[in-house]
Amino acid sequence: MADRYLHFTATGPGRFLTRRLGLPSPAALRRWSPERPALEGPVLHLAAGASSLALPDVGLKAAAPGERPAGVVLDASALATVDELAELHRLSHPVVRSVAQGGRVVVLGAAVSATDHHQAAAQQALEGFVRSLGKEIGGGRTVNLVRVRGDAAGLESTLRFLLSPRSAYVSGQVVEVGGGQAVGGGGRGVVEGGGGGAVPPFDPDRPLAGRTALVTGAARGIGAAVAATLERDGARVIGLDVTGADVDADITAPDAARVIADAAGDGGLDVLVHNAGITRDRRLANMAAERWSSVLDVNLGSVLRTTDALLADGTLRRGGAIVATASIAGIAGNTGQTNYAASKAGVIGFVRALGAGCATGHGVRVNAVAPGFIETKMTAAVPLLIREAGRRMNSLGQGGLPVDVAEAVAWLASPGAAGVNGQVVRVCGQSLLGA
Repeated sequence: MADRYLHFTATGPGRFLTRRLGLPSPAALRRWSPERPALEGPVLHLAAGASSLALPDVGLKAAAPGERPAGVVLDASALATVDELAELHRLSHPVVRSVAQGGRVVVLGAAVSATDHHQAAAQQALEGFVRSLGKEIGGGRTVNLVRVRGDAAGLESTLRFLLSPRSAYVSGQVVEVGGGQAVGGGGRGVVEGGGGGAVPPFDPDRPLAGRTALVTGAARGIGAAVAATLERDGARVIGLDVTGADVDADITAPDAARVIADAAGDGGLDVLVHNAGITRDRRLANMAAERWSSVLDVNLGSVLRTTDALLADGTLRRGGAIVATASIAGIAGNTGQTNYAASKAGVIGFVRALGAGCATGHGVRVNAVAPGFIETKMTAAVPLLIREAGRRMNSLGQGGLPVDVAEAVAWLASPGAAGVNGQVVRVCGQSLLGA
C-alpha cells in the first residue's frame, strides 16, 4: 500500500501544513538504480586526533574546501580520552548543516578497550553521538558508526555500502570490521575469529559474480527482493519456498537440507540466506501451543537444523557467507508476538554464537539483518493507525522497502565483507524502538 502521507508532504501544500502543524516531514529516499548508482556529490574526510587509519578508495570524489559534501567520513578512531571528544564537536559542528539531502555521515571508531577505561569511555561515547545525530540530522540523511579492528578487512566494502544509495534505510547502526587472521580457503579470503581476514579482489559492481546463493522464502516480499538483488550482483541464485520458487520445499521438513544440497549441485553454496518466516500473532494468554511451536520451528528451528547439516556435509563452501533474517521485534519485543519475537531473538543468538566458531571451523561468516517496518503485503494488512505508527516511528519517518533489506543482505554476502562476522545490522530507518 502506498504511503500517501509521504507523497503529500512532498507537495507544496503538504510542506506548508506540516511546518505549520509541527508534523513529521519525511524526505523521499533515493535508492540505488542503474542510472544513479552512487552518491551525487563529493565526500569530505575529517580526522580527529592523530589517526593512522588509511582509508580505502571507494570510488567517490573528495570534497574540496567549501564544497557541499554528499557524504562525510569522520575518523575518530584515535580518540582515547574524554577531553579528546571535543574533536567530535570541533569537526562536525561546522559541516553537519552542509551535508546534502539524502547524504551520508560515517564515523570511524576503534575497538572498545577491555583494559583502558578512559579509551573505552571515549570510544563508547561515539555510539551515543552517532545515534543522536542520526535522529536529528533529517533530510533523508543517515549516520552510522564503523568500528575498525586490527587489519581493517572489510572496511572498503562497508564504506562502499554505507556511502551509497544502497544503504538508504540503514541509520544509527554500529558495524565492526576486521580483527582476525586469514586461514586457508582456495584464495577466497576465509576469515577466522571475530571476523577479520584477507579480502579477495572483487568487482564492486558485481561482487557476487561466480558465486551460488540460495534464498529461503524467496517467492515473495523480502525474499524475492533478496533473490533479485543477489542476481543483480552476479550470483547464480536458487530460490526456495513452499510454492512459486525455483525449488518448492518445506524448510521444516526432515529432508530440507538434502533438498538444498541437491539444488546446489556439486559446486555447493557460497551464500545461504535464511529468510523464510511466518507470524501467528496472539497475546500469550490467548495463544495456542500450535501457534507457538509453528513459528519457532519455521523461523528458528529450521535455521539451526539446515545450517548444521549444510556445514557438516560441506555444501556451504569455505569462504562463504550465511545471512539470516532477524527482526527488531527480536530486539525490542512486540505486543502479540511473544512467539515471533522469541524466534527472531533466537536468530540473533544463533548468529552471535556461531559467527566466530563457524569462521574458524568452516571458513564461513554468519551475520543477520533485522528489518523494521517494511512495506509488504503483510504490513499492508495491519490496521491503519498501527501501520502509520510503524511508518513514522523511526528517524527517517517512513517505512522501508524490501529492496532496503536486500541491499544489506547483498553487502553482508559479498566476499568484500570478509571482515564482518557475527553481527546484526538493523534495516529500520533507525527505529525508535530497541537499541
